[in-house]
Amino acid sequence: MKSKNIVWQDGHITRETRQDFFGHSAATLWMTGLSGAGKSTLAFATESRLLSMGIACFVLDGDNVRHGLNRDLGFSPEDRSENIRRVAEVARLMNEAGLIVVTSFISPYREDRELARTIIGADRFLEVHMATPLEVCEQRDVKGLYQRARSGEVKEFTGINSPYEPPLDPALTVNTQQYDINSSVDMLVEMLKSNIAISNQQG
Repeated sequence: MKSKNIVWQDGHITRETRQDFFGHSAATLWMTGLSGAGKSTLAFATESRLLSMGIACFVLDGDNVRHGLNRDLGFSPEDRSENIRRVAEVARLMNEAGLIVVTSFISPYREDRELARTIIGADRFLEVHMATPLEVCEQRDVKGLYQRARSGEVKEFTGINSPYEPPLDPALTVNTQQYDINSSVDMLVEMLKSNIAISNQQG
């Protein structure tokens, strides 16, 4: 049971002070899409580009988070929802610290992504749909997960025996079958620039 004696403690550093310190406002780029759509590859490439521009950022990757913070969760709908809730809370805290956060999660359910938007704040949440077709994702399947899912060995695998609900109104749609990694990063950076404040010394 949640304690009734917990009180939120406001810090002494304002959002504006952190923005002045970093030279940009904070936001979360929430990448969603099927396994193999290119989320992690694009997330880490975007992080490198942003850091080269002097923009403080960090990637929260689905596999990495499940090694630690969410190692107790499986892939049932309930566990998937809790996975996204926890990640959203972490992203919010990192935004409060002044960072740009780039997430890489299948996050298959619209309801869970809307919860993430609510937790992080609509003004900081930028949903990016990695719309690479299923057949292309299967061709890239270096882990063999799609084949194992189709054979019934892997249960609750998104796109095969578990649903994926694409965003209805994403801030950006990227199909990595059509665009190479550099072009995809360009699109993300331009979208980010149009949604956050960046000082003249950066970007």
